[in-house]
Amino acid sequence: MLEKPTKKDLKYLNSKKGIKQFIANPETSISRVLRYVKYEARLKQLQEELIKLQNWALKNGEKIVIIFEGRDAAGKGGAIRRATEHLNPREFRVVALPKPTDEEMGQWYFQRYINQLPREGEIVFFDRSWYNRAIVEPVNGFCTEAQYNTFMSQVNDFERMIIQSGIRLIKLYFSISKDEQQKRFNEIKNSPLKKWKFSKVDAKAIELWDSYTEYKKKMFKTTNTKLAPWKVIRANKKQRARVECIEYILNKIPYSQKDNEVIKHTVISEKK
Repeated sequence: MLEKPTKKDLKYLNSKKGIKQFIANPETSISRVLRYVKYEARLKQLQEELIKLQNWALKNGEKIVIIFEGRDAAGKGGAIRRATEHLNPREFRVVALPKPTDEEMGQWYFQRYINQLPREGEIVFFDRSWYNRAIVEPVNGFCTEAQYNTFMSQVNDFERMIIQSGIRLIKLYFSISKDEQQKRFNEIKNSPLKKWKFSKVDAKAIELWDSYTEYKKKMFKTTNTKLAPWKVIRANKKQRARVECIEYILNKIPYSQKDNEVIKHTVISEKK
């Protein structure tokens, strides 16, 4: 049973966003609208902090790389969109590289990723990264065992080099359950606006679930280092995952004028 709304809750419900939700979804519940409006309010707070972070990076010539990894349909793209929504588009890039060309196939594996690293003052968000070779490629037979082993033996040294060169590296892994992945795949396939996202790799993801899990464990065991640790984001709840990943980014980067009270304060309420 929903508890009696507080004065603050009523303020959220009577806001433009709250009223818009009721109009757009007449059958929605008060609790659902309240969660959504609180989420939007929380997101706005964090996005204001991200603007401070970006201004600090630009002023001080900082170079920042944020990696978003995880299973297909885990919500990586949505989280990146929320994180970058109000940033200056001239000072950040989202990198989502396509299948390598024949020329790139003949290069050192990390070379095409090196070409995407940030200049001074820039933030680069990788929607999948060099870690394709840690999980996606071996699971789907896109690389040889030798290529996989070479990558795993080199990746920590590669990350050490770029960090020592002055790049701040954050690694996020979005984790979802098998049932949630299947649910999201069904939603994507049935949506006229999203079905283009469903790839041949996605079609095999459920069948290859255990293999993905095996390689994920190997990746964490080898590459979850003190210098470049992984942050696992529990992503079955998209809104909570987006808030958590932005909070983590803000906590990891020592930008000036950081409002720690805003970053640690949680107003969003999610069902368990």
